[in-house]
Amino acid sequence: MRWIRAAGRGLLVLVVVMTGYVASGARADEGGADGRGPLTLATAGDLTGYLGPLLQGWNRTHPGERVTLVELPDSADETHAQMATDLRDGDRSRFDVLNIDVSWTSEFAAAGWIRPLPADRFPLRDFLAPVVDTATYDGRLYAVPYVTNAGLLLYRADVLAEEGVPPPRTWAELERYARTIAPKHGLDGYAGQFLPYEGLTVNAAEAVYSAGGTVLGDEGERVTVDSAAAREGIGFLARGVREGWIPKRALTYKEEESKQAFQDGRLLFLRNWPYAYVAASAPSSKVAGKVGAVPLPGPDGPGTSVLGGSNLAVNTHARHPDSAARLIAYLTSEPVQRQVLTRGALPPVRAALYEDPALIRAFPYLPTLRESVLAAAPRPKSPRYDQVSLVVQSVVRDAMAGQQTPEAAVRRLARELAAISR
Repeated sequence: MRWIRAAGRGLLVLVVVMTGYVASGARADEGGADGRGPLTLATAGDLTGYLGPLLQGWNRTHPGERVTLVELPDSADETHAQMATDLRDGDRSRFDVLNIDVSWTSEFAAAGWIRPLPADRFPLRDFLAPVVDTATYDGRLYAVPYVTNAGLLLYRADVLAEEGVPPPRTWAELERYARTIAPKHGLDGYAGQFLPYEGLTVNAAEAVYSAGGTVLGDEGERVTVDSAAAREGIGFLARGVREGWIPKRALTYKEEESKQAFQDGRLLFLRNWPYAYVAASAPSSKVAGKVGAVPLPGPDGPGTSVLGGSNLAVNTHARHPDSAARLIAYLTSEPVQRQVLTRGALPPVRAALYEDPALIRAFPYLPTLRESVLAAAPRPKSPRYDQVSLVVQSVVRDAMAGQQTPEAAVRRLARELAAISR
């Protein structure tokens, strides 16, 4: 979804989840018949601890609609599994509002787990336009954007300045600098998130999109990946490993490992989410003061990022749906969205915040992130997205490892996606 979450807080998660069970059982008899009453909000682990204080603000002013926060595991896959298991319980579900990865909206809507929402209750016109598309399925609004994200190309500004070259705008420039400049400075050339997991799906989709291709159409009912653009995009990634300007060790990188490699001064270029820019610029980073960020490059100019982030959805069986909608409106209000950025270091969905001079001074990457979000595209929409992602990961991993040519990989990808779509 997302900004990386550190793992290993199992005991804390268990305690919070058990608290959620108690709260959900206790609230069944509370609240009024007008759709208002206590709520439970389920989310992936909140590493920065910003969400609790935001909800305390709501609880102080809405004593009859108090929210219990349930933090699920930091891993997106584990969070998805726990949410899906709970939602399958129907009216016995303990979650009312769900903070879901943007890629899950179609799946949850198609399964009947989340309810359609009235668009006029939320300030959608004030959001960055592309993020609203991540919250729709089959032409209806099923969630409300909460935080967004887009990939950026981080680079060593000091190294490029010494070489007298600007940051790359095209794949050819990126390849050339990664192949020639990086070794001169004892650096690896380029890395992204190339371990077979959701991050590789994102990186692969960005490569295909940047080349002008698509993966699926018609809400996942049509496979569109068998194209020259897809061959070019996957070929770009495979060629990098084959020629060495993408180090083989990058095939083991997730967000955190790739971020660490960059902030430890081992990489010239890194594709990652903006949180990595913040970490690399921190005083403890070995490259503090030496980092720049630009939109992802493409074959002939700026490329296309995949939209990250999360959406807020309401369980079909929520006991107090009006309170759930009111909570979502609160969390997407301008004052709270400002705190999402300043307290949580998460990119807000409200467009005006990206032009706020004070925020830009505190978060210099905001104009670049805004540009990237406005040019970004959602991940392939499908009610079977989890299966789609697994196929993309497997096929692209084989291509990058040299076990299949990009041409053969694209043909295989088309076949396996078609089997899922039937």
